[in-house]
Amino acid sequence: MSKIGELLVQQNKISERDVERTLLAQNEMGDLFGQVLVKLGLVSDLDVAQALSEQLDIPLQAAADYPEQAIKLDGVAQDFLFSNAVVPVALTDETVTFAATVPQDPFIAKALAMALDRPVKIVLGLESDINKALQQHLQADDSEQDDELSDQFSGQSDDEFIEHLRDLASEAPVIRLVNQIIHRAVDMGASDIHIEPFEDGLQLRYRVDGVLQDSREMPAANLGPAIASRIKLLSHMNIAERRLPQDGRIMTRVKGHEIDLRVSTIPTVHGESIVMRVLDRGSIRLSLTSMGFSEDTLKRYQGLLDSPHGVLLVTGPTGSGKTTTLYASLASLDSESLKIITVEDPVEYQLDGVNQIQVQPQIELSFARALRAILRQDPDIIMIGEMRDTETAQIGVQSALTGHLVLSTLHTNTAAGAITRLEDMGVERYLITSSVNGVLAQRLVRTLCKHCKTAVELSPEAIRRYGLKPFLAEGQSSVYQAKGCEHCLQSGYAGRTSIHELFVLDEAMHRVIMSGADATLLHAAARKQGMITLYEDGLRKVVKGDTSLEEVMRVTQDQSESEDESAVATAQLSDLESSTV
Repeated sequence: MSKIGELLVQQNKISERDVERTLLAQNEMGDLFGQVLVKLGLVSDLDVAQALSEQLDIPLQAAADYPEQAIKLDGVAQDFLFSNAVVPVALTDETVTFAATVPQDPFIAKALAMALDRPVKIVLGLESDINKALQQHLQADDSEQDDELSDQFSGQSDDEFIEHLRDLASEAPVIRLVNQIIHRAVDMGASDIHIEPFEDGLQLRYRVDGVLQDSREMPAANLGPAIASRIKLLSHMNIAERRLPQDGRIMTRVKGHEIDLRVSTIPTVHGESIVMRVLDRGSIRLSLTSMGFSEDTLKRYQGLLDSPHGVLLVTGPTGSGKTTTLYASLASLDSESLKIITVEDPVEYQLDGVNQIQVQPQIELSFARALRAILRQDPDIIMIGEMRDTETAQIGVQSALTGHLVLSTLHTNTAAGAITRLEDMGVERYLITSSVNGVLAQRLVRTLCKHCKTAVELSPEAIRRYGLKPFLAEGQSSVYQAKGCEHCLQSGYAGRTSIHELFVLDEAMHRVIMSGADATLLHAAARKQGMITLYEDGLRKVVKGDTSLEEVMRVTQDQSESEDESAVATAQLSDLESSTV
């Protein structure tokens, strides 16, 4: 057993079985034992670094002890620092101290001592801390490189410019910077990476729990073309095309996680804006019970999934977790006894036992064409990634009428709004009542950080205004709010959960639909039947301490209707019902 492995087993960080698995993986991957442990996701960088420090008797450089300003040394090339993941952290008259990820490598110490012609000391540093310090070196050279880069590009032909970009994208500093941006996204749990060029430089932002956050490390402005070129090379885009939007995909592995990056570029007046959607295959939750369903909503939703035929829709805006809910729904079904086929654009996650079809418009494989073909494949359950047009919606409804269970998504704000959306797409109301079993509206709300959430007392007026009274326990008048700490990057939130609104089409709802009611009246009728709205489900999670009132208001501000609006809709519904009796 490796010495690091023994130390980590003694500290109860890993088991002996984990050590055996890591040794097997090390034979295939060829990395150091500690690096393999981190890539497999068994321990953190810090755990390995502390064990390595103890094993080698080399001090570990704390993040707080790195210099605020980059230490410039004549005789040591930046390429050497980046290539060997080493950075100067202290300078005295007698010696220079460097932090390295592999301090036991004798080549590093010898090369640095020869280059500087003075003694050097090597300490251990975390890769993330060293990368951060190396960025300071890049930024320190910005002013010198800006003029140099503009001089390099001036007078070049298009072919020369493209070739120069290709060379820049293949250099170690740019490769390390792009890798660091991706690693940082995984560490933060970000869903999207935004790299945006502006007149005053590059802006790097991460979308964490649905909210954009500025990066603390901004790339040098002059590196914009090189970063864009590096990402386009990785995602197999045309590096020479800078005037048209492009889409691509990067498959990579980060710290033991299979990461799928969906890349989109668009030209702007200051360069190419890049957005990378981060799909972490290891973090997807394919269990309905872990997705934030309230107990009563989950029971009714699972009842709809057990239906032998019909249409079940999930609605909500982009990024509200609709597709993940459908994946979890499919995962809860018995794929061994059922034939399940999906048509998606794109196929985000691959499911065992499920036949998944990727829509490809370039060869005219559209949703509608794929649907017509799979009906001849004898499916039991069909999942349509999104009902985008009239043809897709009509084929989906016809499939339900011929004995298939059809799951799909729609872009509407409320569950009741899906009915009028289908009608707008050309589906007759009598077909809607015959085929649609139910509609689930969904939003994602951030969950409060367990380490710093604080209780706040609400006045009777606030309880009445926000409609909290029905959900508060007897004598309860306090809820929790966000505060912010080091665990949640000062945001007050960590992770997300779902809130839901389930609209079930029973016989009473069929009559209201056939009477020609609009979305507002349908919503009022569903509430009269006992439907819990998105806002009310959010309030239930506020009372439980899962999220804050501010977060629910942010996500459902268009749903928290006033008492006057509710009363008007209810009165209109009563008039409609009396006229149809």
